[in-house]
Amino acid sequence: MKNVKRIFIYTFLSLAAIVSIFPFLWMLVSITNKSVDVTQGRLLPGTHLVENMTTLFQTVDIVPALTNSAIIAVITTILTLLLASLAGYGFEIHRSKGKDIIFNILLLSMMIPFAAIMVPLYRMFGSISDTAPLIGIDSLGAVILPTATTAFFIFFFRQNTKMFPKDLVEAGRIDGLSEIGVFFRIYMPTMKTTYAAAAIISFMNSWNNYLWPLVILQSPEKRTIPLLISNLGSSYSPDYGVIMSAIVIATLPTALVFFLMQKHFVAGMMGSVKG
Repeated sequence: MKNVKRIFIYTFLSLAAIVSIFPFLWMLVSITNKSVDVTQGRLLPGTHLVENMTTLFQTVDIVPALTNSAIIAVITTILTLLLASLAGYGFEIHRSKGKDIIFNILLLSMMIPFAAIMVPLYRMFGSISDTAPLIGIDSLGAVILPTATTAFFIFFFRQNTKMFPKDLVEAGRIDGLSEIGVFFRIYMPTMKTTYAAAAIISFMNSWNNYLWPLVILQSPEKRTIPLLISNLGSSYSPDYGVIMSAIVIATLPTALVFFLMQKHFVAGMMGSVKG
């Protein structure tokens, strides 16, 4: 009976893995085929990899788009880790009824879809475009600020902070550390798995963000990689081999970040604390 159960579990997991990996494998195969082969669903590698890559770099200015996406993703991730962890630390370590009420209101904001606040955000950034062009309409700052931190990441850090040994805070205070010193010298090194998990999620969200950059960015030279790929697919006769090549290139940074931090990712998602 145990063997039958084990066979069933491994069969199910294998099928789930195939379903999950297949789109990525098909994408890798597609960059080696002609556009017509991709539309016909060819699953065998072709001989047009170099041709597709050459066409991509000759017809599309992909490097500035990658640079813009990298700037946005890196700055957003850094701000998210700092601000969300500070908020999560404060909500959990310095608890009070008033803070719990504010935290509950913060959680309610997660129920508001981004589309509902997009127009007010656009008007707000439009009103400061003349006085603060670095964070006005058609600026990378305007893409970064609304996503610098979210209620989800504050909630994520607070929940993980529940596992943080509170005795370390008291020990740090006894040793003469200020609250900021306790946070930077004790809390942050201890919660590195949580930071790693949050960094992966934040970087991927920022890198793949499409709707808000589409609304706020107007200049072609400031568009991000998702916008560039969208433009490739909106032409009258899209070259799917070239599009798949761009998608593969756009996927590499997020895959690299994940593989570099994967050791801490599962532990961070489970709420573990490691010194």
